[in-house]
Amino acid sequence: MDKIKIVEVKEDILLRNSTIGNELREELKKQGIFLLNVMSSPGSGKTTLLVNLINKLKDKYNIGVIEADLDSDVDAYTIKEKTGVRVMQMHTGGACHLTAQMVRDTINEFDLKNLDLVILENVGNLVCPAEFDTGSHANMVLLSVPEGDDKPLKYPLMFEVASFVVITKKDVAPVFDFDFDRVKDNIHLRNKKAEVFVTSALNDINVDEVANHLTKLLNNF
Repeated sequence: MDKIKIVEVKEDILLRNSTIGNELREELKKQGIFLLNVMSSPGSGKTTLLVNLINKLKDKYNIGVIEADLDSDVDAYTIKEKTGVRVMQMHTGGACHLTAQMVRDTINEFDLKNLDLVILENVGNLVCPAEFDTGSHANMVLLSVPEGDDKPLKYPLMFEVASFVVITKKDVAPVFDFDFDRVKDNIHLRNKKAEVFVTSALNDINVDEVANHLTKLLNNF
């Protein structure tokens, strides 16, 4: 009796996505465009941090932002109104992650000749987005104080793929059982190379450190 062929669908999808991701990364590199993928859970403060960061960087670099959501354009309008940079809204049609092809299709809607940095605000989720290569040159992962310092242990892949991690909402730490040394240890259990920044975007605490890190990445690109 002939053996039945077993097709690993998820593996095949991820492989094809990685191929497109590598192609997109090279395409953008040739055009001098740095793609930053920003990932976190919902409510971690991605948009607030991005507004602060963009306003610190926009005089040095031409910036475009892709806002990815299941629905709505609230964050896109917030970014546009508070920074003035170009924003594209992407609706995922219910998907909890982005693929490299989705990013490629959206990024091509920009005037790429006038961009240095594209910031991709990924779908709020600590699981699915980490599995899919977006074609980015760096992954910035956010973890907010209210979420707890154990999240790197519970959602390992997200922190394994992080280029660097930003702890947000430092200002509310006094009312939460959150240990900054412990969270750094937990992150480095998953990713020894990841730099960790502790911030409060609302109060502009240590956001300059993140802006300086991004500047170094762009200058060395």
